[in-house]
Amino acid sequence: MTKPQGGLGRGLGALIPQKIAPEPNTEADVIVKSSGITEIDPALIVANPHQPRSYFSPSSLEDLLGSIKEHGIMQPLTVTEVGDGRYELIAGERRLRASKMLGLSAVPVIVRTATDQQKLELALIENIQRQDLNTVEEARAYKSLADLFSLTQQEVAERVGKSRSAVANTIRLLELDDEMLDALQKEDISKSQAKTLLGEDNLRKRHELFNQMLSGELTVKEAEERVRSTSKRAKASNEKDPNILALEDELRSSLGTKVKIDMSGGNGKISVYFYSRDELKEIIKKLT
Repeated sequence: MTKPQGGLGRGLGALIPQKIAPEPNTEADVIVKSSGITEIDPALIVANPHQPRSYFSPSSLEDLLGSIKEHGIMQPLTVTEVGDGRYELIAGERRLRASKMLGLSAVPVIVRTATDQQKLELALIENIQRQDLNTVEEARAYKSLADLFSLTQQEVAERVGKSRSAVANTIRLLELDDEMLDALQKEDISKSQAKTLLGEDNLRKRHELFNQMLSGELTVKEAEERVRSTSKRAKASNEKDPNILALEDELRSSLGTKVKIDMSGGNGKISVYFYSRDELKEIIKKLT
């Protein structure tokens, strides 16, 4: 079976086919242009439930409002039909929000047919191309794509045009606690600092490092050196069996989340990590 090509390499249009908009109910609702771009009342467009972007900078939204006031919406939104004369947004969340805030009666759109998976892929890819997603949103979007459609990290990577390691390392950031993820989303700490925090397995020490990063006491390099030093000591005192590590990797790949195996003599325990109720349900489904 031929593997799907990376979405970014093929461009957005190749992911899902364009659909000709239906005849409008009234001229006020929809105006079809010969260019293939349609104008629709923004009130008829509902949000994409799988929209990967959740955080919008107030200042950037203000800038967009000013730009739309002066120049209009330069890039069409992408939508799909949901029936009853309504549409669901695939890409263009900020532009839709701004148009509603400004009370616009019509916005330019391209209407496409798409499955739920294609909607999420397109929304994710468009935001990556425009560099609109912060690191946490990107990680959650990759994880949603994998969990909702039972894709491996390699398959997710192929769909969004990234390397498997880039996708895996980004998803792994979700192992940080909510406070750290919030700081990363607000850019109070950098992605490099977040990766350094993941290197500290001791949660108390990890939080100490986090607070020192926030206060500016530690540079990324200093934090990395501290984690490296701690890791070396821990490794020397408790080297994990390579067979156990291989089992952890196998379970992690199968369940799509962090798995830890602790052995003591002939006994032990398996810890399976989850970060939401929906994720817990998905893990249970895979185990049964």
